Amino acid sequence: MDKKDFSIDEALKFGWNTMKTNFWFFFGVFVIAVAVIYIPYVVGILCTRSAYAVSFLFYIASAVLSAIINIGLIKIALKFAKQGKPDLKDLFAFQGCFWRYLGGSFLYGLVYVAGMILLVVPGIIWAIMFQYFAYYIISEKIGIMDALEKSRQLTKTVRWKLLGFGILLALINYLGAIVLLVGLFATVPTTIVAYAYVFCKLHEQKESGVGAVAVEPKASIEDKGAAK
Repeated sequence: MDKKDFSIDEALKFGWNTMKTNFWFFFGVFVIAVAVIYIPYVVGILCTRSAYAVSFLFYIASAVLSAIINIGLIKIALKFAKQGKPDLKDLFAFQGCFWRYLGGSFLYGLVYVAGMILLVVPGIIWAIMFQYFAYYIISEKIGIMDALEKSRQLTKTVRWKLLGFGILLALINYLGAIVLLVGLFATVPTTIVAYAYVFCKLHEQKESGVGAVAVEPKASIEDKGAAK
């Protein structure tokens, strides 16, 4: 039977401890990510009245840079979840998966919207079911449909728990935001690492066929090849 599980408490502790140990690294990542994404966006807003075409280009640039940064954040979080040591250049290591990530994000968005139109509940279920597609695209360099299918299989038996986990992470970041936004410097790294940790945990159990909880996540296929 395909029975997987994970510990929310264990994931949050891992994320918190990782953030504390690497606080200044995450601080740098956070500042760079915000600057790279929002400076073009703000410039686009400022150009809206005087030069609409230029403004549109800056909005596009912001969206593209946001996708690049999201890929980098996932790579960084996965490295930490596998006991690795990322560096700042990983924030821009989007080569080899950018277009698949972009296409997958677009398709994931369509699936979610379609589900929300169908009385909300299917949208929530599908969002949870396919939520780890980007992690497979980035860590295993596979195609969009394969990544969606792997995410569907990965989340079997734990979808309601993943929903509760996602709500908890959102609440944690909300609390970080209301503390004059300063708290986000702690909560965002904690939650993205915890989220990646759960992916590694479930992926390991799926590959081994063992539903154990108290085991550290192992390296992905990509990292196993690098280790050799």
